[in-house]
Amino acid sequence: MRVTVLGYQSPYPGPGGATPGYLIETNEVKLLVDCGSGVLSQLGVYLPIYELDALLLSHYHHDHVADVGVLQYGLMVHQLFGQRPADQPLPIYAPALQKQQTKTLTYRNATRFFPVEEQSQLAIGDVHVSFLRTDHGDGDPCYAMRLVANGKTIVYGADSGPGTNWRGFADRADLFICEGTYLDHNRPAKPNGHLSVRQAAELAQAHDCRSLLVTHLFHGYEESEVLGQAEAFVAGPVYAARIGLQIEL
Repeated sequence: MRVTVLGYQSPYPGPGGATPGYLIETNEVKLLVDCGSGVLSQLGVYLPIYELDALLLSHYHHDHVADVGVLQYGLMVHQLFGQRPADQPLPIYAPALQKQQTKTLTYRNATRFFPVEEQSQLAIGDVHVSFLRTDHGDGDPCYAMRLVANGKTIVYGADSGPGTNWRGFADRADLFICEGTYLDHNRPAKPNGHLSVRQAAELAQAHDCRSLLVTHLFHGYEESEVLGQAEAFVAGPVYAARIGLQIEL
């Protein structure tokens, strides 16, 4: 599997940046995980959008879904141009919520919405996907994803507070993509549905992960700060997310 960081910033993109979005490629499929602000323009560096096989959304906060509408428009145009068959809408897998929150995910012949819950299991080409509800704090579900293909495992933690039970889900992941929203100096005294860089590193180490990608970072953070506060993870390589970073598993 190959992971390409298309966006990682939050709560909004910095200059030339993008909020969360990750391209995951295997021998059989090309998956987009989350689709934040600026992600679509970064995706085009690596492949035409009409070659995507599926979009998986962790939750509906704006920084994770802001580019979904323009993705739909783009796919519609590529169908009109004959570059993607009109009978092959892009499947969007996302949390099952009230109709008014999910009805826009199906758009003409461009996309179709398929609801997922914590118990859902997906097979998309050679990728098996399972889900875990995270401690994201505001009542609406946010799902981490465990993606397994060709003997390798990626766990995408989405947005998560310290109350998430990762046992059995993140264990021995080849790559744990974990948010590090806060540095030590701005970590709130009361947990609010997000983790710090230091907490992300401690989690990855505790669950015997083989590598760690720290993401969901404010665009003003310095990479050296992020890596310095991820010192608790010593089991393998640590990456601070940046646009264009590629990790091969």
